[in-house]
Amino acid sequence: MKSVFQSIQNLSHDELALLEGLITFRQLKKGELLLKENQICNEIVFIKKGILRSFFFNHQGDEITNCFAFENEFMASFSSFITQNVAEENIQALADTELEVISRENLQKLYGLGTHWQEIGRKLTEMEYVTLQKRMISFQKLSGTQRYEELYQNHQKYLQLIPLQYLASYLGVTPRHLSRIRKAIL
Repeated sequence: MKSVFQSIQNLSHDELALLEGLITFRQLKKGELLLKENQICNEIVFIKKGILRSFFFNHQGDEITNCFAFENEFMASFSSFITQNVAEENIQALADTELEVISRENLQKLYGLGTHWQEIGRKLTEMEYVTLQKRMISFQKLSGTQRYEELYQNHQKYLQLIPLQYLASYLGVTPRHLSRIRKAIL
């Protein structure tokens, strides 16, 4: 997390030490939930090792995977974190996962220390917004095959760790169609 913050804003040794004091560490076992639907999200995590997925249940009771986060990426129920309303999704570890965690309270403390911390928060929020918009546009512009190819290019080493039904749900295709896509690409 420190390296990402440092890449956005050049932080002094003292500022990095302050940040270190506000970050905690957590490990999740494969299958363990970080956040359950209807809880309020009060932390943002940075993935040091592992994979997280965000999912919800649609009106028919089907499990829909809406997001994956990989090593060196952030994850939270951002709308719940920002609004302090209950989360509409669950966040689950798909492999044994090591996390750096910053609580909402500690993030607010940093924001109160000056504009450079606020700028880091703004830039991270902007990056998350761009990621979300790219995902929405991909569903309108790209085929399931193209979405898989993009995921394959960016996160190939993780794809074998993600169960087929989660991957198919994320891509908006059936598991059978995903098998055909994978066969054609590989």
